[in-house]
Amino acid sequence: MEKQYVVGVDVGGQTTKIGIVDRRGNIITQTVINSKYGPEEAPLFMQSLCDTIRDLANPTGLDTINGIGIGAPNGNYYKGTIEDAANLEWGKGKIIPLADTVSDCLGGIPVTVTNDANAAAVGEMTYGAARGMRNFIMITLGTGVGSGIVINGEIVYGHDGFAGELGHTCSVRDNGRPCGCGKKGCLETYASAIGVARTAREWLELSDEASLLRQKSEITSKDVYEAALLGDKLAIRIFEYTGRKLGEAFADFVAFSAPEAIVLFGGLARAGDFILKPVKEAMEANLLSIWKGKVRIIPSALKESDAAILGASALAW
Repeated sequence: MEKQYVVGVDVGGQTTKIGIVDRRGNIITQTVINSKYGPEEAPLFMQSLCDTIRDLANPTGLDTINGIGIGAPNGNYYKGTIEDAANLEWGKGKIIPLADTVSDCLGGIPVTVTNDANAAAVGEMTYGAARGMRNFIMITLGTGVGSGIVINGEIVYGHDGFAGELGHTCSVRDNGRPCGCGKKGCLETYASAIGVARTAREWLELSDEASLLRQKSEITSKDVYEAALLGDKLAIRIFEYTGRKLGEAFADFVAFSAPEAIVLFGGLARAGDFILKPVKEAMEANLLSIWKGKVRIIPSALKESDAAILGASALAW
């Protein structure tokens, strides 16, 4: 029987998206499972993943699946492992043999693993806003800040499979926020969805400024966005601050890879000009003259649920 499908898996800090994909890049069916398991519960997550893939593959069965591609935080392309993933409780301080475990569970189907942002970059390059580009950087703005770097049409993995952890470059040198990775001042502690909510809480504590956000008991980045839409001045300044942090970092990223574009993907990117405008202004202000006006910042052209699934699925072919 011709194996006409592959499985694409996007492991996130909160949820994991799974899709069955055909040779033309059509997602035939997809679903979402929980990613939040405890420190000793990696086997439970992997069993849930395998059970869900098996269910999705019906009624045609696993015999029609050519392979499985998985994008995951700290996914090692060379070894098929997840290693010390800061945003996964079950992956912190551990080496999880993800590819081997899932393959064994599903009867030996080949499994390929890469960083979740790398998978999103492959999806964008194949089906989205980066089609035809050979040099770009994919930035995923979700629970953390992920990145996939494409140079001369190829994902950069480095000698150990972990190249491109741009979310853990240092954004604040002195008295920076502690990061789940163990460092302080990482970009993702300021420019992720969690970082935006943290900025909101800190600023509310430091001032008596009136804000719609004071009505919220548990502030999320979505709350900040909705307040900004209603003209809340504090919420708008939070996005301006976040955008400046990102733009300053992007200017540094441009200096080492000279990308044609930086593609933004993820929930925070949907804040539109609230964040895009300060990002572009800060990047341009900090670029060397040779790159000014050359590097575009563009939103992903794929549905949020599709980019990483499609990118991961391309690995499986």
